[in-house]
Amino acid sequence: MKKKMPKKTSRFAVLLTVLASSAGAAVAQAETSVGGFNQANVPQQAQNAGAAAQQSAAQQHPLVPALEMAYKTKQVMDASLKDYSATVAKQERINGTLGDPEFAFIKVRNQPFSVYMKFIGPKAVVGQEAMYVEGRNDNKMYAHASPDSLKGKFGTVQLLPTSAMAMAGQRYPITELGIANLTKRLIEVGEHDKQFGECDVKFFQGAKVNGRDCTMIKVTHPVPRRNFLFYIAQIYLDNQLNMPIRYEAYEWPEKEGGAPVLLESYTYMNLQINPGLTDADFDPHNPAYGFNVK
Repeated sequence: MKKKMPKKTSRFAVLLTVLASSAGAAVAQAETSVGGFNQANVPQQAQNAGAAAQQSAAQQHPLVPALEMAYKTKQVMDASLKDYSATVAKQERINGTLGDPEFAFIKVRNQPFSVYMKFIGPKAVVGQEAMYVEGRNDNKMYAHASPDSLKGKFGTVQLLPTSAMAMAGQRYPITELGIANLTKRLIEVGEHDKQFGECDVKFFQGAKVNGRDCTMIKVTHPVPRRNFLFYIAQIYLDNQLNMPIRYEAYEWPEKEGGAPVLLESYTYMNLQINPGLTDADFDPHNPAYGFNVK
């Protein structure tokens, strides 16, 4: 979901620096360069995800093994993932412009789908909050800008998640936030792309995200086609949690021989699985939050 630190370092500055260093390519320009994609953390030689995938590669679409992994991951999450908290680092390209990395603390509950989100960086959005609970408040979200900003003076507003104001500066609405939604979206895109050729899929063992051991799945569409949403997508599956904790997508280079263009990246860090979140965690009247709803 890059500054020189002053001598007297605030707690927020330390946190932001740690997150920036651990979020991988979401905040490091070197990781958006061509070819590398964090080569220090990913072995250069691709390893297929098992002998079965290798043997069947010639008979099936290259995406099939990855989709099988995704369906199994979704099945496990549907059965066991009730709620979680995390720090998300995200960076998105909107209307052709790549925004700065943003960091937020989030709480997510799957039933009913509920989200609380508080931005912790960069400075322009610190303190900005958003909350959404499916089926409540006429399916509107609560939101307020950073208290230190001009928009913050207007206080908390209630918005439809897909409204122009709610979507300003965002690629996706709050209703699509979270690991379960990411997995669902990856399956949808994979099933769509499976209809076509011109696809290369590789598996890398030993990838690291914030120090966690992952399997990285790299999907490449070498030829630009209207059918495809991206040139390269990289999905990092946490081997212990068995869920994706990082996703990044790149567009085709702007010129031949150029670097892939970062389209979007999302990293889930400091995950706390099934902490037992309650309605109070998704109540805008919670005194721990800054919505100030009467």
